[in-house]
Amino acid sequence: MNVPLYTTEILRLAASLQDPQPLEREDGVARLRSPTCGSRIETIVALDSEGQVEALSQVVLACAFGQASAALLERSARGRSRDEMQAALSELGDWLGGAHAEPHWPGIATLAPARERKGRHGAILLPFRALLAAMESAG
Repeated sequence: MNVPLYTTEILRLAASLQDPQPLEREDGVARLRSPTCGSRIETIVALDSEGQVEALSQVVLACAFGQASAALLERSARGRSRDEMQAALSELGDWLGGAHAEPHWPGIATLAPARERKGRHGAILLPFRALLAAMESAG
């Protein structure tokens, strides 16, 4: 029996994505588009004195997988450094590409139905790429 692509868990997660919120301080901004699916995202980040994520706001124009990925990112990004975000992006890319080791990101297993659908990988990776780019733009 085939597992449906958009499970109830994925749809719930996508629906849980917060609306963009103004931040008290904007340290970095990134606007990215996935060439594989056309998903777009704008991520604004505020960093603490150690360069870790203090707050973020996202405008996500993507499929349910992109929205769900952004929601997972939003829930667990605070307190993370650039190196941690780079590692998370790398692990997520490897996992989507077929690696057996699940990324160390809370809730990411919810997105497993997309592993066999390469056309969805860009949308899933986009929020992670955008946050990393926003952090890097902060200097």
